[in-house]
Amino acid sequence: MRRLPLGRSSLQVAPLAFGGNVFGWSADEARSFELLDAFTDAGFNLIDTADMYSSWVPGNQGGESEAIIGRWLKKSGKRNRVLIATKVGKLAARPGLSAANIRVAVEESLQRLQTDVIDLYQSHADDLTILIPETLGAFAELVKQGKVRVLGASNFSVTRLAESLEVSRSHGFPRYEVLQPHYNLCERAAYESELEPLVQQEGLSVISYYSLAGGFLSGKYRSEADLSKSRARGAGAKKYLDAKGLAILDAVDGVAARLKATPAQVALAWLMTRPGVTAPIVSATTVPQLQELALSADLVLSPADLAALDGASL
Repeated sequence: MRRLPLGRSSLQVAPLAFGGNVFGWSADEARSFELLDAFTDAGFNLIDTADMYSSWVPGNQGGESEAIIGRWLKKSGKRNRVLIATKVGKLAARPGLSAANIRVAVEESLQRLQTDVIDLYQSHADDLTILIPETLGAFAELVKQGKVRVLGASNFSVTRLAESLEVSRSHGFPRYEVLQPHYNLCERAAYESELEPLVQQEGLSVISYYSLAGGFLSGKYRSEADLSKSRARGAGAKKYLDAKGLAILDAVDGVAARLKATPAQVALAWLMTRPGVTAPIVSATTVPQLQELALSADLVLSPADLAALDGASL
């Protein structure tokens, strides 16, 4: 399977990332192990999580996803086959991007993940209360200590991302090599109008989240009645049930029918054609669902397919 670099780093990733937000939420530990095995056995290698996953589940405190991944790494012996990405800044007990918080949070993530190094460590959200040099200086120390290999940022504005890159240049700090934005066929403007030009200019890699618009682009939700199919995700798809969203789904359906593919595969394949996008993040709760999504990496969209999808979504 083809591999793409993460920014200007030496890390190489397959064109699809697994979103570990489901671990400890809609996938229990046994199912999570099955999914991780199926994902890696299919040739993929980037697993994305965060210290705050899955704190929204009643009874959870955060760290559940990392802990499940850590136990899987120990049981499977596959640490050298995967790249582990996690994030800091949104866990209630470890909020923000201060140097003091980062130093503690990374140790806790390493312990839960049962590993000596985090391959991709990301700011989960910008922290306007902390000066950028403090955050990047703390990250630089982690890289120097060998606890982190590559840095990334999620949910950053173009202004703050550009400022962070400039601070890295001026201070000699390791820079953010990866951007993790909200981006899909239904949510294009925020990324494409501002972030995409900077990504291309700076040679960053994008690993987009909500790649299927909360499940809407899977074609599972086509009416209000369909939202009850998933208590976990139905609410997230509701906002796309309007004229534009349904037009996008019609275009996706048309391309899927021509290629004998599924809507989800088409939506992911479209993302893989976008400038800067290295590995869209997907989640699954069953192995057959994951196997379906994995086939998107082999799907080739024609210029006519892309024009149809762009025409409906712009």
